[in-house]
Amino acid sequence: MVTGSGTEDDPWQLGTAPGTSRYTMYRDEQGDPPAVVCQVGATTLKYRVSAIVDLTAWLRERGDWVALGAADETKPAAEGTVEAWGRAESNPVGGWYGLRKGYRGRFGMYLPPLLEALGLVELTHEARNNRVRAIPQS
Repeated sequence: MVTGSGTEDDPWQLGTAPGTSRYTMYRDEQGDPPAVVCQVGATTLKYRVSAIVDLTAWLRERGDWVALGAADETKPAAEGTVEAWGRAESNPVGGWYGLRKGYRGRFGMYLPPLLEALGLVELTHEARNNRVRAIPQS
């Protein structure tokens, strides 16, 4: 169950898949483009709000568990992971879902826990090598 309503004044309260870090996210519909703002300590990351629907749809298409593969923007993402998809030219936005240059990575770390909290996916919670899959539509 998610706490918070996803607004700037009442952000979603989330934790990484392994449970090692806490962070908040909220929707900024007024942004250009609209964004999900992720606050991790003093660091602010922004991702296209369309990532919520797009990532869920991609995971449904895959139909199985997908590794998160979180990586900083300057490091390569492992092929076939959520992180790689979040920056791939073949995704619906044709590249990075991350919006803040220098902080566009870590898509695979911060977006899946939000999708889990919203009831869209299942997420493993191991110390390392976590995976995600869409909850089948009924």
